[in-house]
Amino acid sequence: MLVQKFGGTSLQTLDHVRRAALRIATARRRGAAVAVVVSARGSRTDDLLRLAADVGAAGPSRELDQLLAVGESESAALMALALNGAGVQAVSLTGHQAGIQATERHGDALITAIGAARVRSALDGGKVAVVTGFQGVDPDGDVVTLGRGGSDTTAVALAARLGASVCEIYTDVDGVFSADPRTLPAARRLPWVPPGVMAEMAFAGARVLHTRCIELAAMEGVEVHVRNASTQAPGTTVVDRQDTAPLETRRAVMAVTHDTDVARVLVHCRDVYRDLAPDVFEVLAAQGTVVDLVARSGPHENEFRMGFTIRRSQAEPVRAALHRLTAAFGGGVRFDENVGKVSVVGMGLLSRPEYTARLMSALAGAGIPTSWIATSQMRLSVVVPRERVVDAVETLHREFHLDRPEPADVTSATASGRSATA
Repeated sequence: MLVQKFGGTSLQTLDHVRRAALRIATARRRGAAVAVVVSARGSRTDDLLRLAADVGAAGPSRELDQLLAVGESESAALMALALNGAGVQAVSLTGHQAGIQATERHGDALITAIGAARVRSALDGGKVAVVTGFQGVDPDGDVVTLGRGGSDTTAVALAARLGASVCEIYTDVDGVFSADPRTLPAARRLPWVPPGVMAEMAFAGARVLHTRCIELAAMEGVEVHVRNASTQAPGTTVVDRQDTAPLETRRAVMAVTHDTDVARVLVHCRDVYRDLAPDVFEVLAAQGTVVDLVARSGPHENEFRMGFTIRRSQAEPVRAALHRLTAAFGGGVRFDENVGKVSVVGMGLLSRPEYTARLMSALAGAGIPTSWIATSQMRLSVVVPRERVVDAVETLHREFHLDRPEPADVTSATASGRSATA
């Protein structure tokens, strides 16, 4: 059993579609039962969003989801036609036909279950099942979409439901890198990444995989392979590496990521003793807004202050809702959208306090101003001016020697040295 997912860039032209079909056909002819998940081709989703905006669409809705689902349906039918033309039996299935059930949240729904009866039926009949990513059906029978990057989540969920141990994600890069190779040519391909680190990388701006897909893969025990659809490069495996090497002998920092879809928000209300933090978080939750780098005033101060970062693309609805909240207490909200977030991602970072010091010292030495910072065992994140994001990535990639191969295991090297001496 094999699940393969092809992203929009790997289906951009008909030549891309034919290459993907050839790869699928090869796996099928080797005897694998193959289910395929496809994204909308190229910029199709963006084109549909522009069409919707031109007729006055203002935010997620039932009708917008109906429109956006067209992109994946087109890709699935086209891929099935290409496979049938190549002599491999295939059938295309929408999210509804594949039994993908989801919550009612238009534009950002969560998968609740996958029936997959028609997928299994196709596979049992020797056919390739080509399933639309990014979409499901809510309890009312309406189409809902899973949010940008949701096709990755569809693929992993389908792999888990079908009992596939591996889900192959095909994209336009050779795998997961120590930084975005389109921004930093010196970035190095990582042969493997633990799921927890990959989830942090995805959340902090790495665009190769969707955060929810990695979280689901870790929970369901699905091994994810990230590969280039146009080459035979080995790619990256997202899996917990099972070996005997102690953590201290491995490189702690694995990658530097960046995110420019960031807005810094400061909520403030003077002479207010009430704790407004729960109200602020309720506003953010109601908007489905992801929050990071949170700091706030203490409980005994006569002024409420709270700062955090959100996605810049989600700023407008949040801005209006927070202004309504703070206006009732004579307060206000400030948004700074001229910032970006740069993160060092790895394992055991809090256990190495010198890493935070190195991060701050390297950025200061490069003349890059920093503001808010957040630390955890797997991620150190800092806010920098938006125009200095690339400089910050280059500086930190160099500081943590990520352009070099990972050092050999210290224990093994020491043991080999002792053996040679003996």
